[in-house]
Amino acid sequence: MEIEKVLNERNIIHADPEIMSGVPVFVGSRVPLQTLFDYLEEEDGLEEFIGDFPYLKH
Repeated sequence: MEIEKVLNERNIIHADPEIMSGVPVFVGSRVPLQTLFDYLEEEDGLEEFIGDFPYLKH
């Protein structure tokens, strides 16, 4: 997955077997990358994601 590679290279996400069994998560959280993709499939996707996870803003 190309987006995952870019996010990983920019230290936005990481995967560690000790954290959520290695599922890619946003750095400094336990919010899986897949959660963002799930939100994006919905009508208010990104806006709702940011509202639900405001601490992920840089």
